[in-house]
Parts: sequence; structure tokens; C-alpha cells
Amino acid sequence: MSSGHPRILIADDKEEVLRALRLLLKSEGYRTELAGSPGEVCAKLERSRFDLALIDMNYTRDTTSGEEGLDLLAVLRMADADLPIVVMTAYATVNLAVSALQRGARDFVEKPWDNQRLLSIVKNQLALGRVNRRNRHLQQENRLLVRDREDGMIARSPAMNRVLDLIERVAPTDANILITGEHGTGKGLTARALHAGSDRAGEMMITVNTGALSDSLFESELFGHTKGAFTDARTAREGRFKRADGGTLFLDEIGNISLPLQAKLLRVIETGEFEPLGSSRTEAVDVRLLSATNADLGAMAREGSYREDLLFRLNTIEIRLPPLRARHDDIIPLAESFLERHAAKYQKAGIELSPEARSELLAHSWPGNVRELDHAIQRGVLLARGFSITAADLGLVAPATKSAATATRPNLEHMTLDQAERHLIERALFRTDGNIKAAARELGLGRSSLYRRMEKYKLDPHAG
Repeated sequence: MSSGHPRILIADDKEEVLRALRLLLKSEGYRTELAGSPGEVCAKLERSRFDLALIDMNYTRDTTSGEEGLDLLAVLRMADADLPIVVMTAYATVNLAVSALQRGARDFVEKPWDNQRLLSIVKNQLALGRVNRRNRHLQQENRLLVRDREDGMIARSPAMNRVLDLIERVAPTDANILITGEHGTGKGLTARALHAGSDRAGEMMITVNTGALSDSLFESELFGHTKGAFTDARTAREGRFKRADGGTLFLDEIGNISLPLQAKLLRVIETGEFEPLGSSRTEAVDVRLLSATNADLGAMAREGSYREDLLFRLNTIEIRLPPLRARHDDIIPLAESFLERHAAKYQKAGIELSPEARSELLAHSWPGNVRELDHAIQRGVLLARGFSITAADLGLVAPATKSAATATRPNLEHMTLDQAERHLIERALFRTDGNIKAAARELGLGRSSLYRRMEKYKLDPHAG
């Protein structure tokens, strides 16, 4: 995508000052937003993220004390602790400068300013801001990555070692990556590992479940909208692409979007530009794109249900996650990591897997993959009577038995409406092997409607 430029918020109550600063900063390639009052600053902060704020210390309350600027400084610090703030005033005093720096300002500029000094301050503070953001987010991502390694990125098997090696090699690049694999194999964990290992780790990773979005909501969610763009658009809203500017956007269930929406997504990927709904203004973003699916997009492209040019844009690199049945050496290490976490959660320190339970884990075919293993260990921790989890505590069902059990048809006449709805959804998910799009079509529902009902009944498409 196109390169992004730092976004600077400028606040001053004098129009000529705002114009002069915008021209100066624009000449250096910076993007600017202007605000004439503290109230405007707060409104812009709610809608957008900035790389630096350059704020006046005096507005309408009085002309010399700097109290309004100090109050605004406190608001900015609460909104974004990492935002570099440079304050400016025509009434500079040592005490005011010290007060501003004590409350979180990074530097201080007197009016009238020297252009070269101001530009030098802006450049230095932007660089420091990137370092501070990166360090803070790296600490958070490192904690996540440690948890991820325990929960899903454990690799004793050759198949998973190859995946981790590929992640390590491609994470630092800006290449678009398509993560494929069956449900429950760890596509979300892989996306987080890729983001944590990239140069964008200090910025946000925004996740969107595109399969849960109806066609009518897709553009608003991804590209944002203006106030009044449609009936319920009472306020303007920033889209996910804009929120991910400078960072990573993870589009999950990317195989479930319609052909018209595929065309809209392709344009943004190719140009890095889009227009929010209701706006004629083109906005540019710098986003690293990750996407995931359990569908065979190549087959869909050959059938004409998926755009081949979009597929080429999504999968500069494809990371195919192996199912758990192909990771036999990882089953027990994964189970032990889940056991440690659930034992701590349910205050059952010292609980262990019995030899029979271990044998059961190794013999199971794991149609639900790592997610199913996690659920089985959680169930075992909850049901164990002592400090040893038995094979029965795991609640694993052989595939043949499960199919026969699932095929049993209870009498709908003796069910409540909710029970009947849940049963019909479970049957549709079973018949379609957890394919949300196919199950929704079979039930006569939209994907978003089916997702809402699954959430209502706490249904996992591959748990049954």
C-alpha cells in the first residue's frame, strides 16, 4: 500500500496561525488537522489517531495565563499517553514552560516561532514518539506472544516447525499474507505473531471478522462513514482501515465476502485509497494486510465465486496451518500448556493428566483441532474429582459415535422455540461441516443473522 505520512493535530484560536503552520508542515510532507478550540481538539481525538499534537496555551478564557492549554494538555495525556505534545505561546514564562513539561509536554515553542527550530522539534518528537509507542506495544505483544506460544504456537512436530520458520522469515516484511487452514488451527494466533514480529509492532493490529458483516455494513465498517450517510448514521465513524493506519489489518473469514465487496476491497489494496460512505473525499492509508480463511480460495476462483486478482493480492505469501492430526508430537505439549492455564483459572493447582487420558488424547482424531483440544482439557479440569484427569473426564467422542449421535432427530413438537432453533442451527452446521455461508443458505438466513444466533446459543461451528 502507499506510504503513510505522520498526522499532526494543530490547535490555535487564530486562523492565520493555523494556516501558516499547515503550510509549513505540509511542505515537509506532514498531514495536518486543524482545531480552533479545546472542544474541537477533543472531537477530532474521538474520530482519529494522531502522531503529534502542536497546541496553543491560550484560547478564549483569558489571554496570558496558559491555564486552558494546561487543561487541554491533561486531556490529551489521558486520551493517549504516548502522543508527543509540543506547546506554544506568545506569552512564554519559565514557570509556564516548566508546568507544561511537568504535565507531559515534550517541548515548548515561543511565538513568533523560528521555522527551522519548529520543524526540528517536530521531527525529533515524531521519532521519539514512534520509539515510545513501539516499546510500549512490544511489551504488550511480547506478553501476548508468550501466551500464544503456550496456547497454539508450540512446535515439536516438523509440520509446525516449518510454519514457525516461515512466520519468522516473513513477519518483518510488509508482504500481504493469507493464512489458511481448518477451523481451530490457530489462524488468529498466527496473525498476532506476524504483527508482533513486524516493524509495525508498535502500532495497532485491528481485527475484522468479515464473515459476520452483512453487505450493507461492510463498507461502513471497513471504510467508515460521514454523519447522515445513511438512516442510522447519527455521527461520523472512522472505519477499520483508518484505525489500522500505520499498523496491521487482519481480515478473518475473508472467503465469505460477496463478489461486489471483493471489488471494493481490491481497489483499496491496490491503491491504499478509499472514500468513507457519504464522502467524496479520498483518504489514503498505510496498512499491512493479513487475512485468513478455511475455504479453498483457489477452487472458488476457478468456479468464478472469488476474484482471481483479489486472491493474488491477498496471498503474496500463504501460510498453511496443519491440522492437529498432522501435529502428533505437539498434542501432549499443547495439552500440558492448556492444563496449566485452566488449573490456575479454576484454582486446581497440582492437577495432572492420567496415563489413560494421555493415551486418549493421542488416539483422538481432533476434527476441531487445537480449539477442540483446549476445550477438552478445560472440561477435564472442571470434571475431575481429584487431582488426576481421567479419559472419561475429557469427554472425547469417537467420530463414528458422534455422527450417529448427531444424526438422532429429537421431536421438535416437544421443544421450545429456542430449543428448536438451536437444534436446526446445530444440524445445519453439522451437515455443512461448519461452513457458515453454506449453513446460512440452508437455513434461509444471512451470515450476520446466523452469527448472531450462534452467539446467542454459544455455538461453535466445529464443536459438535
